[in-house]
Amino acid sequence: MGELKNCPSCGEFFNYTGIRDVCNNCAMNEEKLYETVYRFLRKRENRAATVERIVEATGVEESLLHKWVRKGRLQPAMFPNLGYPCDNCGKLTTQGKLCKNCTQELKSGLRQFEAAQEFREKVNNHDGTYHKDINK
Repeated sequence: MGELKNCPSCGEFFNYTGIRDVCNNCAMNEEKLYETVYRFLRKRENRAATVERIVEATGVEESLLHKWVRKGRLQPAMFPNLGYPCDNCGKLTTQGKLCKNCTQELKSGLRQFEAAQEFREKVNNHDGTYHKDINK
């Protein structure tokens, strides 16, 4: 049993079961648009088309193209200029939620944090304290 939701495309109520994120009518319209895009990309001269070029030639919204790449319906291996925006910086990526640069920055920041935390633990766990003997 699903839950009743509003379709984000048209606003109509639909029974959300976790399979589709839009109502049946919008899903059928999206499928027609997907077929249009796929026919466009199947032509040899269009395989390296950018997202902007595909939008211009087919009239399909950029957000739908991103959705299809994210879900794996359009494979960047076959169409190398496709991707979807990084959740952090907006640069196009083809896997995960972050681009390679943002992933590297995040990993670097985590390494620095872990090193600082390890240093603080060593300092706090040090049982001897240096005291200057003022009597000498």
